[in-house]
Amino acid sequence: MSTKPTPAAPAVPASLPRRLTAAAALTALEGLALAGLGVRVLYVGIGGDSDSFTTAETGGITLLVLAALPLIAARGLRLGRRWSRGPALITQLMSLPVAWTLWTTGGAMKAAAVALALAAVAVIGLLVNPTATGALGIGPEEQTR
Repeated sequence: MSTKPTPAAPAVPASLPRRLTAAAALTALEGLALAGLGVRVLYVGIGGDSDSFTTAETGGITLLVLAALPLIAARGLRLGRRWSRGPALITQLMSLPVAWTLWTTGGAMKAAAVALALAAVAVIGLLVNPTATGALGIGPEEQTR
């Protein structure tokens, strides 16, 4: 009887810095918020409360697909994967213009703009920190090898 060995699950590094864990948590929170907004837009569109069902459906699906990027990046950061830093940083850089747009909308959107901008700046700061880059295997000492 031949049994194939099952591939081992990727192990989380034992010495993952708190900065990297915090960046992963904030990035995952942004992804979950985006997914929640996508579900809400779909729900409103399907319920008939939207002006255009097709627009709501397309917008909701787009938001759900966009939510995948920060969620995948957060998972990679949590596992200490080097590749995850790029998508996480791109997500944050894309969040800043969105925060500005929310700010200029005014009203209750200003609170969302402040929260989004603070989260984006915090994650960028956490990911460019030498402790985090070193834990991900990114840095000058890795490039000289």
